[in-house]
Amino acid sequence: MVRAIMHGCNGRMGHVIVDLAAAYEDLEIVAGVDAFGENTYSFPVFDSIEKCDIDADVVIDFSTASAVDNLLDVCAKKNMPVVLCTTGLSEEQLAHVDSASKEVAVLKSANMSVGINMLMKVLSEISPVLSAAGFDIEIVEKHHNQKLDAPSGTAIALADSIKEALPEEFEYVYDRSGRREKRPKKEIGISAVRGGTIVGDHDVIFAGTDEVITLSHRAYSRSVFAKGALEAARFLAGKPAGKYDMADVIG
Repeated sequence: MVRAIMHGCNGRMGHVIVDLAAAYEDLEIVAGVDAFGENTYSFPVFDSIEKCDIDADVVIDFSTASAVDNLLDVCAKKNMPVVLCTTGLSEEQLAHVDSASKEVAVLKSANMSVGINMLMKVLSEISPVLSAAGFDIEIVEKHHNQKLDAPSGTAIALADSIKEALPEEFEYVYDRSGRREKRPKKEIGISAVRGGTIVGDHDVIFAGTDEVITLSHRAYSRSVFAKGALEAARFLAGKPAGKYDMADVIG
């Protein structure tokens, strides 16, 4: 039985993960952590990870960027693996993830869904071919009006999977309103839409001469991310120190 702590248990994703975990025979949420401290669960809830005195094999984090540094420090100190799902991390925090992974197992992914991670794999294979053929590359992401960071971590991860596969250096462009010029060839445009209750839409557009190829992923509920987080927790429990991602989980 994998014993997990849900860090950010009172958030949207926290509730979905706890509900889905109830169906698992080999994984149990044994405690929750949330700054607001309310408890509507059968397990204890603490307002900080330091106060959590429940033994566990792994932490699942869906909280806020401001809570990540402290979480990494505590997990490293307790040698407790952490599935880090929170997005919008700064460069300093990403460096903190790297340093913490030398002491404890850390699985970080911008998106926990299997579909997105398979899309990233496909993009790494086709992008060099299409770029060489003169296709321009644009990414459009859409999320609900409560999302704090833009562009999404998933959009950046998709862009990274493209950029790393290209033989030449490309630049990310988030806003073209301040310039008046033709589109440079070596850029990847990333646009963010915020509105309503959109769970998560991502379109990767390859625009060529007289033809357009669009690869799309639509998340219709948060369950796809919750299931991925739970699978990641099962995978990470007992793993040695190191940095992991969803590619390791889906094999």
